[in-house]
Amino acid sequence: MGQKIAFGFGMLANQMFPASVGVFIIVLVQDLGFAALLWGIIQFAPRIFDAITDPIMGFISDNTRSKWGRRRHYVFIGSIIMGISFICMWQLYKENGLDYNFWYFMIWSLVFYLGLTIFSVPYVAMGYEISEDFHERTNIMAISQFIGQWAWVIAPWFWVILYNPDWFPNGAASGVRELSVWVAIPCSLFAIIPAIFLKSKSTLDREDFLPITPAYVGKSVVNIFTSALDAFKIKQFKKIAFATFLIFNSFNIIASFTFLIIVHYMFNSDPASAGSWPAIHGSVGALFTSFLVIPIINWMAKKYGKKKAFLIAQSISIIGYILFWFLFVPGKPYLFIYALPFHSFGIGSLFTIMMSMTADICDLDELNTGKRREGVLGAVYWWMVKFGFGIAALLSGTILWLVGFDADSVTQSAVTGMRIFYTLLPIAGVIGAILIMKGYDLTEERSKEVSEQLTLLRKNKKNNNV
Repeated sequence: MGQKIAFGFGMLANQMFPASVGVFIIVLVQDLGFAALLWGIIQFAPRIFDAITDPIMGFISDNTRSKWGRRRHYVFIGSIIMGISFICMWQLYKENGLDYNFWYFMIWSLVFYLGLTIFSVPYVAMGYEISEDFHERTNIMAISQFIGQWAWVIAPWFWVILYNPDWFPNGAASGVRELSVWVAIPCSLFAIIPAIFLKSKSTLDREDFLPITPAYVGKSVVNIFTSALDAFKIKQFKKIAFATFLIFNSFNIIASFTFLIIVHYMFNSDPASAGSWPAIHGSVGALFTSFLVIPIINWMAKKYGKKKAFLIAQSISIIGYILFWFLFVPGKPYLFIYALPFHSFGIGSLFTIMMSMTADICDLDELNTGKRREGVLGAVYWWMVKFGFGIAALLSGTILWLVGFDADSVTQSAVTGMRIFYTLLPIAGVIGAILIMKGYDLTEERSKEVSEQLTLLRKNKKNNNV
């Protein structure tokens, strides 16, 4: 349990940083004058950067010879880089001008996402390595997601703090400058916990690892990316990667609309009157995820299998998205709370199930290739998430532009357009993911067969070496 909790604190950091970015980023449009398309670009560009760094970091993590093992020191270094760069990234002043703020934010965000890569790729791989048991893997991911969900309970309240003139009379831009410090320091400490407390064996004697010198990595970049792309030849991996892409990123396209819809539709474009309701939306949804969805999905995965649990949970989430259309009611903001339990089954169950499935696929990959590639598979999986998040940000800005959203003069047609996308787009993503996952065939029985075959192969290999 101590190992699971230590891993979970890393997940809290892994989710708190992006959750905070998701809240703070509104300030770029609402307070610093970033155009909608510019807002999308500045979120999309770091994902292109991730597309390069994630597979390389996965290769490095998988092949590191060290007395601390393959992962721990990278998790530690990445935690420090994330914390420092996150603070620097948000030191924005409107009087510096739009061009300066754009490039300042862009450069520091690249440094931040580099730190996130150095931390998250080996961190996620550590989670896949904790256990070889089919159901224990789901328990590990359920506990880590339970702890990580508190990021989404806490982060929405930053909206309340930022737009409360009693807290920050000089505006939300000054708020993010200060809040970034209060987020970065504890989150960096949380991120360091797995590096200190998760057990790992020395890999100094591993002769099967490839060199990770700068010269070798530089010469092998093409092979590294080819190896990463080979992950998509594993049909089960391809299914979970694309299903995650559709669900998570169709959700993220419209996630930032929550604040805008509540403020501009339900409270007549007055953030002060909206008060705590944007925060309540995110926070209560996360609480439903922690105390309702994750325990249920963990039980369902053991009772009915991981695939069936996934299909049921995602189907329930469709009900939530439909209810949002009817329960976003001006003057009655409390009504949308009734949609949150259904809605929470979508994103709330996603990574608990998919990360557990990825650990199973790592075994299958070892059986087929003879290599343990948790770093590469984890990097490719999370690259799909992060790259898709960048696309989502770009499309989010594009949708705001298409519906004619202007923070200085919000029209009813723009709000209606946002609401239509808010309901229909994630439903389309969920349906697409369900169709993809219907053919997923790595069952508990097949996973046990793979595990038994691996045990035999490892034993034979050890005897041959002796």
